[in-house]
Amino acid sequence: SLGPPPGEASGTIVAFEDPSCPTCARFERETVPQIRENLTDPGDATFVFRGIPVVYEWGLPATRALEATFAADADAFWTLAEEYFADQSRFREQSADVVYAMTEGLLEAETGVDAAAVVESARAGEADAAVEADVAASEDANVRATPTVFLFRDGELRTQIRGMARYDVIAGALGL
Repeated sequence: SLGPPPGEASGTIVAFEDPSCPTCARFERETVPQIRENLTDPGDATFVFRGIPVVYEWGLPATRALEATFAADADAFWTLAEEYFADQSRFREQSADVVYAMTEGLLEAETGVDAAAVVESARAGEADAAVEADVAASEDANVRATPTVFLFRDGELRTQIRGMARYDVIAGALGL
């Protein structure tokens, strides 16, 4: 998550996303920077990323790698997520082995984590429980598309947005 710990801010934004989803990439490029600047950085809202691999096959190893990266270092997680969303075409049509190899290279070049250990953890299934928890949460919440964004104010659900969620709609629904 970004911003204050969940439950400590007035607003909470829970986004179910797939690193292979083109609409999620657009959301990450156009909306999330505004959420960071105007809501999470000042401490008015918490942004929670829930990864669900539902669009392209490469999304599953990428989601596993994201969870394994998060277990090692939260900042490295956000760096890797940004890389996936910024250049999805590099990963499309790639096998899981190639996605893992590319991920290891990205982590080595862009973060301080032990990239080989993170990727080995993802390959070995050590992140599967975290992925399964997000998938189960998406099923419980009746998520049918990515991104699906749930907006909470003071612990109460205000609304959900399926598909591209614009910043002005999010801020307006949260009253922030």
